[in-house]
Amino acid sequence: MTIEANKKENPLMNLVRNQMFIPVLALVILAIFNLIADPGFLQITLGTNSLGNPVLSGFLITVLDNGSELAILAIGMTLVTAASGGQDISVGAAVAISGSVLLRVLCGGTARPETLQAPIIVAFLVSCVVAALFGAFNGVLVAYFKIQPMIATLILYTAGRSIAAWINNNELPVVNDATLSYFGGFIPGIPIPTPFFIAVICVIIITLVLKFTNLRLYTQSVGINQSSSRLNGLNPELIKVISFVILGLCVAVVGLIKVSRVSTINYSVIAKDIEMDAILAVALGGNALSGGKFNMASSIVGAYVIQFLTQTLYKFKVQSDALPAYKAVVVIVLVVLSAPTVRDWLSSVSKKFKKGVA
Repeated sequence: MTIEANKKENPLMNLVRNQMFIPVLALVILAIFNLIADPGFLQITLGTNSLGNPVLSGFLITVLDNGSELAILAIGMTLVTAASGGQDISVGAAVAISGSVLLRVLCGGTARPETLQAPIIVAFLVSCVVAALFGAFNGVLVAYFKIQPMIATLILYTAGRSIAAWINNNELPVVNDATLSYFGGFIPGIPIPTPFFIAVICVIIITLVLKFTNLRLYTQSVGINQSSSRLNGLNPELIKVISFVILGLCVAVVGLIKVSRVSTINYSVIAKDIEMDAILAVALGGNALSGGKFNMASSIVGAYVIQFLTQTLYKFKVQSDALPAYKAVVVIVLVVLSAPTVRDWLSSVSKKFKKGVA
């Protein structure tokens, strides 16, 4: 009977211990809560935008649209956290810089050009290079100068938005080109928001990289024990810098999406506090913020959970100044429940209870 009971118990216990359990459970709870509060919560309608193109609208579409930016950042933040045992708090400022560079190349120094001064792909590649360089700058401070990640990235967090404004001479350039708006809106004829497709592409790329290279192994090895990884022939400093560079590339992608949504930039508002949501997404995914092993899929799901929660609070008209407080309470509960020590404790309590009943 004991063997049979253990066989029946194992699937459930394995499910609870799975790293994806808490973020998926959080998604389900938020969906049920919204469904009870608003029976039309799952409703998705097909309409047309101002250009007459078909677009899908609804609560879930909004979550997919805005959550895709956070999911892209969560990819890079997960690698940085795993390798360095710390977090990059300059993400929002870096998005402002990459977006400013993008507009500078597109506008060619003119605030409101009649036509694009460079192809969008060229402007995007330039912003990728700049964002990667700033990521490398943070990585060098962390890896070679042994500065704590949060302190090292505080430099760019403080100065980043001023740098972004300086790039365009404190002007707010405006791009009047419909093609640019596709990246943050809808491609004509496709009713699903483009940012979701961009996020899917980023997820596919990082999945292939982690599967067919040793990036996952090296990153986790450096995060778990830097000294032993060095003895095994790895270069911990280089691995850390690479993780920050990858985050920089993710920042450039988000910068493109952010700028294309409004065809301009507001240096002080763009991507404000998005770094905190990205860090919360990693934590909510059950990844240790001290570094080491990570689950990329759980971080991505965690990003959509954070966005789901944010949209839920907006939906119930929570005041903007009180929004962080509500979000913090819910996230703290979810993160604590997703912590490995809490799961182990709950598992031991469950086993003792079943033994007592037996």
